[in-house]
Amino acid sequence: MIYFISDAHLGSRLVKNPRAHEKKITDWLDSVKKDATAIYLLGDMFDFWYEYRTVVPKGYVRFLGKLAELVDAGIEIHFFTGNHDIWTFGYLEQEVGLIVHRGPVELEIGNKRFFLAHGDGLYAKVDKKFQLLRKIFHSRTAQKLFRLVPAQLGQNFGYAWSKRNRLRILHLENKFLGEEKEDLVVFSKKYALDHNVDFMIYGHRHILLDLEIKDKKRVVILGDFVSIFSYGVFDGENFHLENVPEDQQVW
Repeated sequence: MIYFISDAHLGSRLVKNPRAHEKKITDWLDSVKKDATAIYLLGDMFDFWYEYRTVVPKGYVRFLGKLAELVDAGIEIHFFTGNHDIWTFGYLEQEVGLIVHRGPVELEIGNKRFFLAHGDGLYAKVDKKFQLLRKIFHSRTAQKLFRLVPAQLGQNFGYAWSKRNRLRILHLENKFLGEEKEDLVVFSKKYALDHNVDFMIYGHRHILLDLEIKDKKRVVILGDFVSIFSYGVFDGENFHLENVPEDQQVW
């Protein structure tokens, strides 16, 4: 089985019980390890992540340890950087054993072709403020300059920025806007015209969507693992979305 998950936002200052949140995702990893051959983490697994040369963010010990355990057991784990956890510079690969992707990937799994991406930056129309922020966040120069900021100050700034941003857009999430207004759907329809893909799978939007478009190609948005607690499963032929029990609201 191949599993897909995104947008856990571990470490978010809006999470009421960080330990319970982390346990929920490690419990899920435990539940899929019996039949998983690969797991794709499609971005924003951390609400903020920045690696200094000898310092990584405090916390996530159980999550990272569980990922390392699964890697050691022979399960491939692919980590896609999102718009909240861009700044990984080798730790996740070298210490945990993850395969890190810094942009969209097109690949074959079984006899199906997949286009995988977090989803930010793919929109046909992106507001200028977001474009500027994205350029800064992806700039190697800006990343190196941020390293000059003391670790504690830098981490506090990152989590505070993320919290403000989440509060600003929280009311827009979990609501499907319709095919013509969902930017990832619009992008996917255009992409599918020139690419032979069966599934286009994203995170980022925090909505649960499995939409068939022309030629039976499917656009999938995975939801999240902070309010919907959803994930995707591919058995080599068929793909479907599932949820874990919502026994708690994280935010």
